[in-house]
Amino acid sequence: MTDEAVQIIARGPRAIAEAAAAALEAQPATEALTFSILEEDEDRDVWRIDAFPTEDDERAEAEAVLRRFPELRVATEVLADADWLAMALSGLPPVRAGRFFVYGAHDRGLAPASTVNLRIEAGAAFGTGHHGTTVGCLFAYDQLLKRRRYLRVLDVGCGTGVLAIAAARTGSPVAVGTDIDAASVRIANENAKLNAARARFVHASGLGHSLVRGHGPYDLVFANILAPPLVALSGDIGRALKPGGVAILSGLLRTQERRVLAAYLSKGFRLVRRIHRDAWATLVLRRS
Repeated sequence: MTDEAVQIIARGPRAIAEAAAAALEAQPATEALTFSILEEDEDRDVWRIDAFPTEDDERAEAEAVLRRFPELRVATEVLADADWLAMALSGLPPVRAGRFFVYGAHDRGLAPASTVNLRIEAGAAFGTGHHGTTVGCLFAYDQLLKRRRYLRVLDVGCGTGVLAIAAARTGSPVAVGTDIDAASVRIANENAKLNAARARFVHASGLGHSLVRGHGPYDLVFANILAPPLVALSGDIGRALKPGGVAILSGLLRTQERRVLAAYLSKGFRLVRRIHRDAWATLVLRRS
């Protein structure tokens, strides 16, 4: 662990910021780094990367990668000794994605009566609904639901559990999620209880857990993770789906879209839809 909690901030033009973000994911020492990329000033073409390393080596490598791009202004700030994550989340507004309304405890009074309201508390897990990848997945799922329901849903890399919970709340009798992070699994199960959702989450790497195998094959698989594991899991996700089943993939930058899509096309998938939000891409694919 790092001796002190830090945040690395890099600002620059969109093309440079996207290239730097891709470089962070390409490095073995930073491929698990928690970071975000967003547009800070549209008129001036200023994009911002916020990275939160948890190890000294990860911090040093992230700083080194970002400083390879001279067009970026890179700074590292020490975070105050406080629950900075909770403080940051308390200022996040609720999010509307199609029929879904995602909110935290601080906004519980704002939930409309006409939407599927999901109360999601993040803790240390990813997936409040604010990130472009999570919003993209919810939008994609909302569009799919206009045609049919999905009886069996799997969420790979569930984070807070928001996607599997959304499935359970819209009629999926089986909604299962996995994550390699034990804290995320605990948080996801707590969120399922908060939302009275029949969704179950287990600590697992890959799709080999007995709960995952026992409920397959699936009608729909969410995988909102990073591009390298998306590619590595393309075969497993294909085998977990029924013929004609749908995969909603995200966690990838637009610059990584072609690489991920090629891996799934080679496994017999076809592209149904793509959604772009900020620098992020969401792919909707159907297994042949």
